[in-house]
Amino acid sequence: MAEEINTNAPEISQQELSEQNRIRLEKLQALQAEGKNPYAITTYDVTDHSAQIVRDFTDETEKTVSIAGRMMSRRVMGKASFAHLLDREGRIQVYVRRDDVGEEAYKAFKSFDIGDIIGVKGFVFRTKTGEISVHAQEITLLTKSLHPLPEKFHGLQDTDTRYRQRYLDLIVNPDVKDTFVKRSNILRELRAFLDGRGFLEVDTPILTPFEIGASARPFYTHHNALDLDMVLRIETELYLKRLIVGGMDRVYEVGRIFRNEGMDTKHNPEFTTIELYQAYTDFHGMMDLVEDMMKTVAQNVCGTLVVPYQGHEIDLGHWERLTMVEAVKKYSGVDFNDWKTDEDAIACAKAHNVDLPEVPTKGAILAEFFDAFVEEKLIQPTFIYDYPVEISPLAKRKPDDPAFTERFEYFINATEFGNAFSELNDPIDQRGRFERQVAERKALDKDCRAQVDYDFVTALEYGMPPTGGLGFGVDRLVMLLTNSDSIRDVLLFPTMKPID
Repeated sequence: MAEEINTNAPEISQQELSEQNRIRLEKLQALQAEGKNPYAITTYDVTDHSAQIVRDFTDETEKTVSIAGRMMSRRVMGKASFAHLLDREGRIQVYVRRDDVGEEAYKAFKSFDIGDIIGVKGFVFRTKTGEISVHAQEITLLTKSLHPLPEKFHGLQDTDTRYRQRYLDLIVNPDVKDTFVKRSNILRELRAFLDGRGFLEVDTPILTPFEIGASARPFYTHHNALDLDMVLRIETELYLKRLIVGGMDRVYEVGRIFRNEGMDTKHNPEFTTIELYQAYTDFHGMMDLVEDMMKTVAQNVCGTLVVPYQGHEIDLGHWERLTMVEAVKKYSGVDFNDWKTDEDAIACAKAHNVDLPEVPTKGAILAEFFDAFVEEKLIQPTFIYDYPVEISPLAKRKPDDPAFTERFEYFINATEFGNAFSELNDPIDQRGRFERQVAERKALDKDCRAQVDYDFVTALEYGMPPTGGLGFGVDRLVMLLTNSDSIRDVLLFPTMKPID
């Protein structure tokens, strides 16, 4: 008994690969010459799928099924053969016997290649070894594969090839498909949670007329009909808050965001966020919402609140809450309250080898201390709140300490997962912060094209109620709940540099 499988290893030479392609192409041309072009088939009646067949099987009942999928292996044993078919739910074994399908069909089946897409009609049974299988009575070639699949035992392991040819990755690496099925489930649960809280999902523009003052670098494009340079959005915030002004008290958007910045295991130039805004609440309300949302999604998707991630057991059932001042003092020993002036902060930063920000104020230097000493320590879920006003241009100031804002970020496994504010609704304060932010950016970069969004300021002048806002990265949440160490593992088509 010989098992016929594709033996193409990843390091196969181009000459050998071309030879295999040539043989497959010749088979296709022979079929077409005989009037049996598989690409001419437009439909196939699929009644069942692999996992469902196994789940529903009983030895007492004989069930007839019609299945379709990709042939992943084949064992030829004279007048009978076994094959494995891969469909959307997984693999199932197919038993093909010459006397059942006919001599001509059996001969054609033996000429099929690994990777061909086939249709099988037959009945379900259990083999002598106990494997639930489909006993074929009809077998049809539905699509010819002109490329061999990666070798069975090594699979497709090169990450560059996996990301560039995700279709091939999905075919040969079952865990990859499971990750993206889970991603879809996570998005469904997030929407269900927010919809259940009375939020309305909306869409806002991806193309915007100018670059806002925020620090992220955008991508530029040009609108021909308007003869207008435009910007791909770096956030959805300002449009969503316009809707709060308009009386839509709870809104959210699952939005694609574009930032023309670096790429690493946590960053891709385009990524997915959810931003949401709720009138008549503040950042404390957003903390409670985040904690409830994370617990609900983890429980519904993973069946547990304790999830493994990169060597840690992350307990989403317990969250710590610290101000940024408290966190810096806890992990560095430095007390912000000892700094009386910006010069005190600068001297302390130099003494602790902490990088100075572009504009070295006390608040901005506190944030640098946080980056240097705190973030890497935040493995378990932690809210860090009360951020300096210098780095929070859209957050409301704390009434009892205007040097700080009602803002928090939450961290898991030393990574920031989301950002939330008590939203600034004072139009005069907002205008001043925007103008200072744009002026600072232009002073540092003479080519900067950032502008103040004065229409948003006008919206605030009509009156926005007290509002809590939250933005978080969907991709990082998927990484956490699928135990993936790179953002490219949870994006179906990550940005890649062209091979040539």
